[in-house]
Amino acid sequence: MSTLKSGEFTKIDVDGHILTVTINRPEVMNAVHPMVSQELSNIFDAFAADPELWIGIVTGAGDRAFSAGNDLKYHAELRAKSGARPASPPSGFGGITNRHDLDKPLIAAVNGVAMGGGFEIALACDIIIASDKARFALPEPRVGLAAGAGGMQRLARQIPLKKAMGMMLTGRHVSAAEGYELGFVTAIVPHADLMKEARRWAGMILECSPMSIRATKQVVTRSLDNPVLEASMRNLRHPAYVALQNSEDTVEGPKAFAEKRKPNWKGR
Repeated sequence: MSTLKSGEFTKIDVDGHILTVTINRPEVMNAVHPMVSQELSNIFDAFAADPELWIGIVTGAGDRAFSAGNDLKYHAELRAKSGARPASPPSGFGGITNRHDLDKPLIAAVNGVAMGGGFEIALACDIIIASDKARFALPEPRVGLAAGAGGMQRLARQIPLKKAMGMMLTGRHVSAAEGYELGFVTAIVPHADLMKEARRWAGMILECSPMSIRATKQVVTRSLDNPVLEASMRNLRHPAYVALQNSEDTVEGPKAFAEKRKPNWKGR
């Protein structure tokens, strides 16, 4: 049985096989403190374990921000009181940035500011759909920090290195249009159409076998840093690929094609 539920700082919505997760602190531009990260971690744990949930969409409440990142006010108050830095759960900032074993696809629906850790949450997703009001940055060096939740690694892998360094070494803000040009934004839409577009992409993914989608994500992500093509093409080393080969879906797909009908995916 799923343990999915909304929390004090998060909201969830389940529509068939799609889970939508909303960071719900609009009064502070959806800034993330450890309690938010823990709630999100619990949600993503339940999402990963639920066989009926195949795709996740992550967004922020309100019209101003996806997430302004690390809650610096909370951070400063904690340092003043205890000398400690805020701690994220093992799954990372936002419950997602250290989660390297999630084979289900995630779509970030970026509805406004995605700064620092907020951008890192989006970069940890597989697809970024941006409102035309969205803005992105890794501005941590401007406040004596660094993008320690995967931003330095992911951005440098997802766009050309010199472009990534141009963002990270200045902390400058990038519009949705420039993010699309650079290559980390998948699609841009008018602000009012953002969630409709995110659901449209989720719908396109749902047309595919969830077993195939998980195999594809797992093989791609685990092959990215293997410089030897021959070694990276040994697909049978990847459990999700083996599971696909042994699945009902891999029988159903060709059968449905031959019978000129839509496949009935089982996800097993």
